[in-house]
Amino acid sequence: MPKYFFHIRKNEVLEEDLEGIDLASPEQASEEAVAAAREIVAERIRRGESADGDTFEIMTEEGSLVATVPFRSAIGLE
Repeated sequence: MPKYFFHIRKNEVLEEDLEGIDLASPEQASEEAVAAAREIVAERIRRGESADGDTFEIMTEEGSLVATVPFRSAIGLE
Protein backbone atom coordinates (compact mmCIF):
# COMPACT_ATOMS: atom_id res chain seq x y z
CA MET A 1 0.00 0.00 0.00
CA PRO A 2 1.42 3.42 -0.93
CA LYS A 3 2.40 5.92 1.73
CA TYR A 4 1.20 9.52 1.54
CA PHE A 5 2.55 12.53 3.42
CA PHE A 6 0.34 15.43 4.46
CA HIS A 7 2.56 18.51 4.54
CA ILE A 8 0.94 21.74 5.72
CA ARG A 9 1.77 24.97 3.95
CA LYS A 10 1.15 28.09 6.04
CA ASN A 11 1.77 31.06 3.77
CA GLU A 12 5.37 30.47 2.64
CA VAL A 13 6.29 28.00 5.41
CA LEU A 14 6.06 24.24 4.83
CA GLU A 15 5.58 21.96 7.86
CA GLU A 16 6.62 18.51 6.71
CA ASP A 17 4.80 15.35 7.73
CA LEU A 18 7.66 12.98 8.51
CA GLU A 19 5.53 9.91 9.28
CA GLY A 20 2.98 9.68 6.49
CA ILE A 21 0.13 7.22 6.31
CA ASP A 22 -0.54 4.11 4.22
CA LEU A 23 -3.62 4.53 2.05
CA ALA A 24 -5.02 2.64 -0.94
CA SER A 25 -5.26 5.50 -3.43
CA PRO A 26 -4.72 9.21 -4.07
CA GLU A 27 -8.50 9.67 -3.76
CA GLN A 28 -8.45 8.16 -0.29
CA ALA A 29 -5.53 10.44 0.60
CA SER A 30 -7.56 13.47 -0.50
CA GLU A 31 -10.55 12.34 1.58
CA GLU A 32 -8.27 11.90 4.59
CA ALA A 33 -6.84 15.40 4.06
CA VAL A 34 -10.32 16.95 3.97
CA ALA A 35 -11.29 15.19 7.21
CA ALA A 36 -8.03 16.23 8.91
CA ALA A 37 -8.39 19.83 7.72
CA ARG A 38 -11.89 19.98 9.22
CA GLU A 39 -10.56 18.79 12.57
CA ILE A 40 -7.67 21.28 12.52
CA VAL A 41 -9.95 24.19 11.55
CA ALA A 42 -12.47 23.26 14.26
CA GLU A 43 -9.72 23.20 16.90
CA ARG A 44 -8.34 26.54 15.73
CA ILE A 45 -11.80 28.11 15.86
CA ARG A 46 -12.22 26.85 19.45
CA ARG A 47 -8.91 28.57 20.31
CA GLY A 48 -9.88 31.76 18.49
CA GLU A 49 -7.23 31.31 15.81
CA SER A 50 -7.42 31.53 12.03
CA ALA A 51 -6.65 28.78 9.53
CA ASP A 52 -7.06 31.06 6.56
CA GLY A 53 -4.55 30.33 3.83
CA ASP A 54 -3.34 26.94 5.12
CA THR A 55 -3.19 24.07 2.65
CA PHE A 56 -2.36 20.37 2.77
CA GLU A 57 0.15 19.33 0.13
CA ILE A 58 -0.24 15.57 -0.29
CA MET A 59 2.96 13.89 -1.47
CA THR A 60 3.96 10.33 -2.32
CA GLU A 61 7.04 8.62 -0.89
CA GLU A 62 8.78 9.44 -4.18
CA GLY A 63 8.09 13.13 -3.66
CA SER A 64 5.35 13.57 -6.27
CA LEU A 65 2.58 16.03 -5.46
CA VAL A 66 -0.74 14.17 -5.51
CA ALA A 67 -3.09 16.99 -4.51
CA THR A 68 -3.44 20.23 -2.63
CA VAL A 69 -6.32 20.66 -0.21
CA PRO A 70 -6.95 24.22 1.00
CA PHE A 71 -8.35 24.17 4.52
CA ARG A 72 -11.03 26.64 3.40
CA SER A 73 -12.35 24.13 0.86
CA ALA A 74 -12.63 21.46 3.55
CA ILE A 75 -15.21 23.56 5.36
CA GLY A 76 -17.05 24.68 2.24
CA LEU A 77 -15.63 28.18 1.89
CA GLU A 78 -14.20 27.65 -1.61
